[in-house]
Amino acid sequence: MRVAILVFWSLWLAACTPRVEVVVPDKPITVNLNVKVDHEIRVRVDRELEKLFEQEQELF
Repeated sequence: MRVAILVFWSLWLAACTPRVEVVVPDKPITVNLNVKVDHEIRVRVDRELEKLFEQEQELF
């Protein structure tokens, strides 16, 4: 009798174990990103370079 109860409970507990499945989606995954990139480049010339350009205008 104990064996029958043990078999019953082991089968019952085995039936309650969770099952995890990994399924490949039918459609490809798309990621929509709305990104706004603002950049500003500022070039500052040293005073020494400004003087050099003023003195030697024929460099360029």
